[in-house]
Amino acid sequence: MAGLYLHIPFCKQACHYCDFHFSTSLGLKSRLVDAIVRELELRRAYLPADTTLETIYFGGGTPSLLTAEELALIFAGIYRHFAVSPQAEITLEANPDDLSAAKLEELRAAGINRLSIGLQSFYEPHLRLMNRAHTAEESTTAVRRAQAAGFENISIDLIYGVPAPGHHIWEADLANAFALGVPHVSAYALTIEPGTAFGHRLQKGTFRPAPDEFVATQFEMLLAAMRTHGYTQYEISNFCQPGRESRHNSNYWRGVPYLGLGPSAHSYDGRHRLFTLANNPQYVAAVLERGEVPVTVDELTATDRANEYLLTTLRTARGCDLAHLRTHHGLDLLAHRAAYLAELESNGWATISGEVLTLTDAGKLLADHITLELFQPPAVAE
Repeated sequence: MAGLYLHIPFCKQACHYCDFHFSTSLGLKSRLVDAIVRELELRRAYLPADTTLETIYFGGGTPSLLTAEELALIFAGIYRHFAVSPQAEITLEANPDDLSAAKLEELRAAGINRLSIGLQSFYEPHLRLMNRAHTAEESTTAVRRAQAAGFENISIDLIYGVPAPGHHIWEADLANAFALGVPHVSAYALTIEPGTAFGHRLQKGTFRPAPDEFVATQFEMLLAAMRTHGYTQYEISNFCQPGRESRHNSNYWRGVPYLGLGPSAHSYDGRHRLFTLANNPQYVAAVLERGEVPVTVDELTATDRANEYLLTTLRTARGCDLAHLRTHHGLDLLAHRAAYLAELESNGWATISGEVLTLTDAGKLLADHITLELFQPPAVAE
């Protein structure tokens, strides 16, 4: 089992909250697609020869900017160098304004069978605040059009914690999302990252994020609404109808190996993480002109692997298997952090059933803090 991630680093315009690697200049797009196809050849041995791809994920950026011809080139390269399961989950992230009837037909013909649509909100002023390229009307229209085109496996993205005088806008966003009947919802708190438009405005004093209490209340509203409508929270930011998890993202949290292609993409083989250079012109030149993939290799120590297991599993509904952590990573939290684990339980932030540590709803609000507290410092020998 393995996955393939392809980073398509182009957008029509820059969302004010986004710190992912992308460019709003599309002049290099065709050459970058050629470079990704070449990278497929150069890195086909990264995964074992008998690997069958179970998931393929086009992320970005805005992969829905790819033309039918560009998608066909990439898929031809994938199938030339890898075996792909007939039941593979093949996801493409899309912006609502790209999803015309003709575009949806192209995507289905290319082999895309799952769409992740970046709606973010159904409220026009919030879309303008975030500098989204689509309108509130397109948020609904795009999903309905995709459903009519035969896409049943659809995820939508929502953002909460946007500054507002009250919670009625978030309530309406949730109601609109449920009305669409999609099987999967990803919901993220608005975060202000350095280097983004919001980050610059925060420094200048022209933007004030919502208070932590406001964001926490909207997270609690999200959890309650999802339960009411029959969605399972299988990861802190991800909700689905029964059996409709994102297989690709779930594999990340389970530590399944994957190959990442394109500038800024990450790869993982179980013991190393590779980070591809986040520079479009330099990436294209290295791959197409020199036949090299500009990557940085990070060899994971035993402590790194233990901490990664903690980080990923604590975010999921499955929780962290403390027996697995002890047996496979040499970290015995029950023996060495018994007092802190007891504190988590007494505060109502976590439960321990058997040897599985799971965060409660209250604990999920503190997930980053709890994880950092449980992280192990690097050993001297490492």
